[in-house]
Amino acid sequence: MAKSDKKALSVLTNGIMKENPVLKLVLGTCPTLAVTTMARNAIGMGIAATFVLLGSNIVISLIRKIVPDKVRIPVFITVIAGFTTIVDMLLHAYLPDVYKELGIYIPLIVVNCIIFARAEMFASKNGVVASILDALGMGAGFTIALLIMGSVREIIGAGTWMGIPVTKNLFDPAVIMILPPGGFLAFGFVVAVIQKLSVLKVRNKEIASGETVSGCDMNCAGCAAAHNGGDK
Repeated sequence: MAKSDKKALSVLTNGIMKENPVLKLVLGTCPTLAVTTMARNAIGMGIAATFVLLGSNIVISLIRKIVPDKVRIPVFITVIAGFTTIVDMLLHAYLPDVYKELGIYIPLIVVNCIIFARAEMFASKNGVVASILDALGMGAGFTIALLIMGSVREIIGAGTWMGIPVTKNLFDPAVIMILPPGGFLAFGFVVAVIQKLSVLKVRNKEIASGETVSGCDMNCAGCAAAHNGGDK
């Protein structure tokens, strides 16, 4: 794979796991906690935010060289607000049920820190293609995080997934999971699992390469070799 292709792939996949805006950077937690009572709502918010992120990244990348530095923030907000208005009107016209469920959180996309952060940190410093890939990756990461949260809360709290009964008589739904406290519980649990998996991944890499594992004063590869030798 060419170096440019690897860089493009890295930009695209960066937001999905390595720098997931919700699970790693802990951005956009307000809509994450508010709209994830159902998986369907989570997907709707994720797609809406991705559309705004994609559109704003493209426009900001195109105008980055002609916008004076002193007024870049108002310009970014105006661009983001424009795409947010488009999403708001489209959902209102064609998906009224989703629009009703998401409510105030659709217009609040304009102040979503994920979108503004990508505009400031990436789109304003990179070309259009890279900005598109960044938007798609971050949008996908945001949507995946919302879907995980929404699925956990809906299955445990309502016994359904996408409105379809899935638990039947396995257990009584814990209604608290679709209430505000359940959002915090689910968020803490999901983030803890992701962090634990990340730590295990790093440790496995260190062990495989013979490097010292963080928090351990011994070389695990050497320790394993000595242990195997002792068994003989």
